[in-house]
Amino acid sequence: MPSPVAQAVLQKLPLGVELGLVTYNWGRDWTLPELLRICQQTGFRGVELRSTHRHGVEPSLSKAQRREVARRFADSPVVLVGLGTACEYHSPDPAQLKKNIELTKAFVLLCHDVGGTGIKVRPNALPRGVPTEKTIDQIGKALNQVAAFGQDYGVQIRLEVHGHGTAELPVVARIMQVADHPNATVCWNSNPTDLKGKGLEHNFRLVASRLGDTVHIHDLVSDYPWLELFRLLKSVKYQGWLLVEESRQTTDPVRVMKYYRALWQYMLALA
Repeated sequence: MPSPVAQAVLQKLPLGVELGLVTYNWGRDWTLPELLRICQQTGFRGVELRSTHRHGVEPSLSKAQRREVARRFADSPVVLVGLGTACEYHSPDPAQLKKNIELTKAFVLLCHDVGGTGIKVRPNALPRGVPTEKTIDQIGKALNQVAAFGQDYGVQIRLEVHGHGTAELPVVARIMQVADHPNATVCWNSNPTDLKGKGLEHNFRLVASRLGDTVHIHDLVSDYPWLELFRLLKSVKYQGWLLVEESRQTTDPVRVMKYYRALWQYMLALA
């Protein structure tokens, strides 16, 4: 049972906000049963499965294999928040753009079949020699296309704030002006570029109304202004998942994840 101090902190946590894991480095080498067991053991309530990692949840799965993944999550208290893809829409090559749109649709079908609620996609660059507005328009229109497809299957499209030039929040805001389909959302990624220009609060407000069900967070003892971000999320009554996407490996993930959850709880309550 939590101590009286811990109970007081937990009572201050905003309702509808949960901690989860992106299998970026922590979890990349775990099988699905290992992942579910460790997340349950450490109090991580949900998971975003990164494509190409050992758990093997990929569009190539058969119908029977998809049912098995769905069953494993149904039998576990850990929630399948969604799938993390590398689908991107900035390439000036029409064939490459079409390939990424079709791959996105394949992940939407996979996500639906295994019981997830959304997929992460990304912009990854502003290509040299291409007018910025042309790339922004192309990304936004591609997002509208896959968002409409995803809506038919109950799968949210989550655009991760990512990439050279495209990780700038004013650029993301312009993309989302084109991508006006309600199923196209933003996945805040807690990047250093969030602080550029007029600062964190200004940049946050540019996309706050388009936030989806996931926010990516990283090292909570870094110089990033985590308390300010958590206050901003509270100010817009954000309800969704704060997903740990950690770039560093650890030899003792269970212990580190337990510490991380404890720190997250206290910081979120303090905010």
